[in-house]
Amino acid sequence: MNMYKKLSRICQLIFVASVAIACSSTESELRPFSSDGCSLFPDSSLISESDWCSCCFEHDLAYWRGGTAAEREQADSVLKDCVAEKAGNESLAIMMYEGVRLGGSPYFYSWYRWGYGWGYERKYQALSPAEVETADSLIKKYFAANEVSACPI
Repeated sequence: MNMYKKLSRICQLIFVASVAIACSSTESELRPFSSDGCSLFPDSSLISESDWCSCCFEHDLAYWRGGTAAEREQADSVLKDCVAEKAGNESLAIMMYEGVRLGGSPYFYSWYRWGYGWGYERKYQALSPAEVETADSLIKKYFAANEVSACPI
């Protein structure tokens, strides 16, 4: 095997090993809440004074907590309606809605997926009463420590 093929094979093995480690996460506790605003999308208009970051922050609250597929659909619909109202642009709202429907699946190993507060294994799963209590407690702690959201004032 020549040097290029050896190096290529080593890179493939490193990639497979890193994916296996990420996928084997058994984290079953809800991590503290965090938000990055609109993740891979601008938080506001670069042209007008339209600002929909607060819509994304509320959406992050739902995505962090996770839950059922129906709860995700509801969170995505609320985002669409909020963006349409804040931006006054139905096309933008639909584009963001389609983006989160396509990219926010809990089956993707991303930081912005549905249920990102949990380990990757959780997927769609209703929260138990104890988990709801934990989530509510973590949100209270977040707001006690952060007087503002991820969105600039």
